[in-house]
Amino acid sequence: MNIKNLYKGMIAGALMVSAASCTKDLNRLPIVQVTSASVYNNPVTIKEALAKVYGGLALSGQDVSTSPDINAPDVGSNTYFRNWWEAEELPTDEAVIAWNDGDLQQYHTMNWTPQMAYLTLWYNRVFFEISSANEFIRELPDSKISSFGASDAANIKTYRNEARFLRALAYWHAIDHFGNIPFATETSGVGQLPKQASRDSVFKFVESELLDLQTLLPDPGQNEYGRADKGAVWTLLAKLYLNAKVYTGQDHSTDCITFCNKIISSNAYSLAANYANLFEIDNHTTSKEIIFAIRANGLTSQSYGNSTFLVHAAIGGSMDPSQFGVGGGWGGLRVTSALYNLFSDPSGNTDTRAMFYTSGQTKDIADLKNFNDGYAVTKFKNISSTGKAGSDPSGNFADLDFPLFRLGDIYLMYAEAVLRGGAGGDAATALGYVNALRDRAYGNTTGEITATDLTLPFILDERGRELYWEGGRRTDLIRYDLFTSGTYLWPWKGGILNGTGVDGHLNIYPLASTDIVANPNLKQNPGYN
Repeated sequence: MNIKNLYKGMIAGALMVSAASCTKDLNRLPIVQVTSASVYNNPVTIKEALAKVYGGLALSGQDVSTSPDINAPDVGSNTYFRNWWEAEELPTDEAVIAWNDGDLQQYHTMNWTPQMAYLTLWYNRVFFEISSANEFIRELPDSKISSFGASDAANIKTYRNEARFLRALAYWHAIDHFGNIPFATETSGVGQLPKQASRDSVFKFVESELLDLQTLLPDPGQNEYGRADKGAVWTLLAKLYLNAKVYTGQDHSTDCITFCNKIISSNAYSLAANYANLFEIDNHTTSKEIIFAIRANGLTSQSYGNSTFLVHAAIGGSMDPSQFGVGGGWGGLRVTSALYNLFSDPSGNTDTRAMFYTSGQTKDIADLKNFNDGYAVTKFKNISSTGKAGSDPSGNFADLDFPLFRLGDIYLMYAEAVLRGGAGGDAATALGYVNALRDRAYGNTTGEITATDLTLPFILDERGRELYWEGGRRTDLIRYDLFTSGTYLWPWKGGILNGTGVDGHLNIYPLASTDIVANPNLKQNPGYN
């Protein structure tokens, strides 16, 4: 697979699933324009079918504006990455968006319902990805793989294991956001409505899959860039374990440390010398920090819902789009003052991670729908570290690979798990990892902290500084019991200018009402009608 053109082969491997087939029946075979017999009998088209499963993370369908996987009024608004990012970031202190598209503002005001259109798009998309992975795995049992030559059979087994990883990733997002969910695998009866599985049982399934996959996928850094390897598996396990108490009631900090250590000791990854380079289009060549990325290419994987969304939506007001390698801005995304204030340093030293545009912008947000209310973010760019613009001459589509997993996050997860009492790590090592990030941010040792500074509240704030807009803030705040409580407030939390606490049932999103109606096996999450 030419990873630069990862999604180019999608048409031959198309799995055209309708919204109904992914939300009402996870077991149903996706509707295809070519037969499974023709796709899954050829090593070339099998690889293209895998590209479709990977492509499900970034693309809306077979092209940028038509033939969507799931019907939506705005095709570009319905992709896995964009829908997940909005559900993860917009209800938090890290991001607001100016657009009043339908009910998108309900994320900020935290008054979502099972009928919320944008939440339904996300719900449909995550289960579409699961059904696509299930179909790929189902079509490639050992009996079929053994009919190929030894070399092809080995490759196809790896493809199948990569699809299992992608399914595990989607199921993790599903339990993180929706709790008890409809559940099916490749062995579930085709044509049957899926049963509802508890958060705890799906946690155990994902854990079991990943523990198996860590012995089956290529070593860290040994697969083609953009494809899953053991490093991606270990990272997802670490994230699963860090949040395990939320999902199961049981602390797994020791397990989190175990897999952080595996990643670090593999020596396959190292911090980028320059933080800003992580968010430029040559980020995969300027460092070895990225463990797993959602790929983008402005010519061969055009989408309004991959990193194109992050670059364009953050540009507005008096900002110059050419400085970001694009032809125009969408005037949408900004930060709240709570996120900006995390970078206040009494020492007066500069944290270079504070990548904000303030000219013509107000720090405080009086009107969510006014782009000039709130500072803009300059973090994501469609340019290279040498200033070269992306491949799309129109400036519409970005080449920026989104770093879904990276080593900087592993350092912070290790430190947090140590502070939560996990065994297998130590405070001195944790301090060293945190200071390595801060040395990079400050360009010297002036930002370093001491052992007494290293506390859980500090780690949460440091995660905000290091990882803002990288998806995960909602999950972090829930882990710290701060997402719905009145203990920590930010502008517009709960729909109030100065913020307010909200009911705890909002820690889990509702199942989509369309699925509740369609599948009598499902019970709605508590607190939702």
